[in-house]
Amino acid sequence: MARIRKTEAAKAIPKQIIWKIGKYIRLSREDGNMVSESVVNQDKILSDEIPGFFEAGLYEVVDTYIDDGTSGTTDLERQDFQRMVQDMKCGRINCIIVKNLSRAFRNSANQGHFLEEFIPLYNTRFISLYQPRIDTFLDPEIVHSLEVSITGFMNEQYAYKTSADVRRTFKHKRENGEFIGAFAPYGYAKDPEDKNSLVIDEEAAQVVRDIFSWFITEGLSKNGIAKRLNEYGILNPTAYKRSKGLHYENPHCKHNDGLWSPRTVSRILQDPLYIGVMRQGRQRVISYKVHKRTTVPEDEWFVVENAVPPIIDRETFQAAQDLHRRDTRTAPGKGEVYLFSGLIRCADCRKGMARHTARGHIYYQCRTHQEKSRDRCTKHSIRLDVLERAVLAAVQKQIDLVDSLAEIIDEINSAPVVHTDSLRLNALLEQRTKDLERVTTALDHLYMDWKSGDIARDQYLRMKVRFEEQSHQLQEAIAHIQSEYERLAQKDDPDNPYLTAFLKHRNIDRLSRGLLVELVNAIYVHEDKSIEIEFNFADQYRRIAEHLENHPAGLCEIGGKAV
Repeated sequence: MARIRKTEAAKAIPKQIIWKIGKYIRLSREDGNMVSESVVNQDKILSDEIPGFFEAGLYEVVDTYIDDGTSGTTDLERQDFQRMVQDMKCGRINCIIVKNLSRAFRNSANQGHFLEEFIPLYNTRFISLYQPRIDTFLDPEIVHSLEVSITGFMNEQYAYKTSADVRRTFKHKRENGEFIGAFAPYGYAKDPEDKNSLVIDEEAAQVVRDIFSWFITEGLSKNGIAKRLNEYGILNPTAYKRSKGLHYENPHCKHNDGLWSPRTVSRILQDPLYIGVMRQGRQRVISYKVHKRTTVPEDEWFVVENAVPPIIDRETFQAAQDLHRRDTRTAPGKGEVYLFSGLIRCADCRKGMARHTARGHIYYQCRTHQEKSRDRCTKHSIRLDVLERAVLAAVQKQIDLVDSLAEIIDEINSAPVVHTDSLRLNALLEQRTKDLERVTTALDHLYMDWKSGDIARDQYLRMKVRFEEQSHQLQEAIAHIQSEYERLAQKDDPDNPYLTAFLKHRNIDRLSRGLLVELVNAIYVHEDKSIEIEFNFADQYRRIAEHLENHPAGLCEIGGKAV
């Protein structure tokens, strides 16, 4: 009898494999709260089925990998899937078990690469419990079957259809001004009764109001506002959301220290959401497979007015935007913006004025003269305390004039002559309209007379020209009467923004940054140290002035400028 070598005998006995198992569980965003696909249910199903695949003592569940709320169309965004792959590469696990193929893949290309190349490369067993049932250890060729390929294709088509449906739904909601974000913007909270509606979160909203007030009224810079918020111990938006128990995440969360920054303050000051304007769709995902976001052109955004309750009024918001366009440099070591920063200019070259100190006094002088060329412009120097007194006097005078203007407007609006003129114009408009109808009817009849042979063609053409000229003249007269009627009917409101902006500052005895920004557009300094102030609300003033010129009671003079 032939002798069998020990090495040959050892090869004849199959080596027992100890299976180190990794359970993979995924719940995608589109699955929502489906109980059958919940993380807990998937874990229970896998745990119940594992003993049926392995002999007792020959397996060990090493880890459970869970991607909750993550799409299966890409591997890169699934953090636990990537962790599982790394554990497979280093030999920590050698068996992966999933409920079905759709839990592991919604992308047929990724599925084919993983099952046909990656799994064999690292000598790993892959088990899928539900149809098509897969066990690459017992049947390695199953991964090449038509059933597996078709299942992968169907799973991908399901992902595509779901993505298309979700995009259509989101588009409809954005067009209607419904909020579709995961977390409400700072200052708002999701309505408990409607997740697509926002309500004001008073605690955070008050911080937003303070930011606008400090920026406009107190003249604080964005850096100064951030410092004050941090000194008060107020959490920044990210930390605030987390303090409310929200699982808020963004790419910068790991480095967020809970402190405010000038950039965050600036973002709040420029966000029209705080006046009720919802802007959505500023980024979009490339496709259901490629989840990278790209920037969308502004003309393609979804912008809806009055979509949410406003936290601040539009006048305050506009004042903040005006300040952004100005030079708002702060004093060294301070958080406040200089009183006249961005407002004072040279009357000749129209450039900004530079601030400097000499012999204990603060001066402004032409920046062109000081920094560029003494030949291009003169000094235009003026002392700060002189400038403050002059501007204060001019503003006080303008307020007094506006006060008088409001009284005149009240008199004009209550004058009986307005009512009489209105009745006269209304009667005239009615008469000219009847005349136009008569001429139009005559033109129609004239055409029928020509067609019926009652008048000759040359007679028809001659009369047609005359009637058309009359029609044109009557149309012009009607348009002029309507314009005059509308002008007469348009009464000036004593509470319009132009008047109220000045009148609320009655009896002022000192200047403030907020007052200047609200009332003044620019201050021009002449070489002889005289100043010219260009006030805001020029259009409103012009309209009121034109109205006053047409009424005897309105013979007064009030300027959009003060010298």
